[in-house]
Amino acid sequence: MARDEELEAAGRLLGDGLAGMVGIVGDTHRAFSARVGAALPPVAQPVMALHDGLTQGVYATLAAAHRGIPAAAGQVAALLGSPASPAPSQTRAGQVALPAVNGLWGDRIAGDHPVLALPMAVRVGGEDVALDADALAEAFPAATGRLVVFVHGWCEHDRAWWWERAAGQPDRASYGDRLRAEHAMTDVYLRYNSGLRISENGHGLALLLDALVAAWPVPVQRLDLVGHSMGGLVVRSACHEGAQREAAWVPLVHTVVTLGTPHHGAPLAQGAHAAQWLLRRVPETAPLARILASRSGGVRDLRHGTLVADDWREEDDDAWLARRVTDVPFLPHATACFLGATITGDPMHRVGRLLGDGMVLAPSAMGGPTRGRARHVSLDRGEVPTVGGVHHLALLNHPAVYRLLEQWLGEVPAAPA
Repeated sequence: MARDEELEAAGRLLGDGLAGMVGIVGDTHRAFSARVGAALPPVAQPVMALHDGLTQGVYATLAAAHRGIPAAAGQVAALLGSPASPAPSQTRAGQVALPAVNGLWGDRIAGDHPVLALPMAVRVGGEDVALDADALAEAFPAATGRLVVFVHGWCEHDRAWWWERAAGQPDRASYGDRLRAEHAMTDVYLRYNSGLRISENGHGLALLLDALVAAWPVPVQRLDLVGHSMGGLVVRSACHEGAQREAAWVPLVHTVVTLGTPHHGAPLAQGAHAAQWLLRRVPETAPLARILASRSGGVRDLRHGTLVADDWREEDDDAWLARRVTDVPFLPHATACFLGATITGDPMHRVGRLLGDGMVLAPSAMGGPTRGRARHVSLDRGEVPTVGGVHHLALLNHPAVYRLLEQWLGEVPAAPA
């Protein structure tokens, strides 16, 4: 059963994490011990050797216990729980926690604990929808030929577009709700493993759009793509792949909107890279660098907004100056709309220019050239607005953002391609 498999996998995952932390503490202890031992006279070396042997055994025992106890607890929970109980991934807490865990370590989870890895899927009512004609017709009974596909960001999930509802405003509709009611568009939401490489998720999105357009209940007249944060990079990667192989859905793309997307990279991802590099320089802090080194490939790609697989396959992610980033333009026939934000009401305020929306700086979100870098993102629309007084997550559901979306997407439907 999925429930039992998820509980057992969750126990093993927790055990691996705790054992890894014990290993880091042990390696830090050994590094300090080695420095002290090097300063002691030869007569003290046998004592240091005895100390090192004893502590190595203690840490090995602790690591085994920290790995084994959670794993056993997961198995016990699977055996004692009611078979009718929902799987952890189907609970409200699980639908929030699992995407976050996937965002942090999703590539490792996909390899070591695949039952906990989130496949890319269309979602309706918290459930995956198969990409066949019957399933789509049942999930979208009022389907129209105007599709707007919403792609969430890092550590987020398909319900993130109802942000204000979760923040205490239960009546706040999502952008898709309003576009459906006011402009006869059909909103489609995805969920994916944001810890995978952006190019891998771009490949998955391109394939998903192949199947979605082919099996849609009515002929698709126009396809618009909206990505928040990392989701905007995934959309760009998918469009790049789709254009290269001349996918059937590519000519249908009319507008691509990115909301707070780090086209030139995100400061937090860059800071994590710098901290890891610095920690590795000192033996006593090198074990701590392993914590940052365990971050997912998706987080690593956020350092520079990497969209192409060759950029990370041929580069050392941990090198200080690894900066190969292939420029990936938008589809030449589609309109690209960028939206940045600042936490200050005045977008030109010094604090707003320094902190952006709290996660992404406005120049990076708006795709323009940045200081000291020749790389830029080609713009097809002259207007690249910045919304003031909005933090990164609020871009998921904000009245000012919806007004811009309505302006960009709420046009007369295009003729069938």
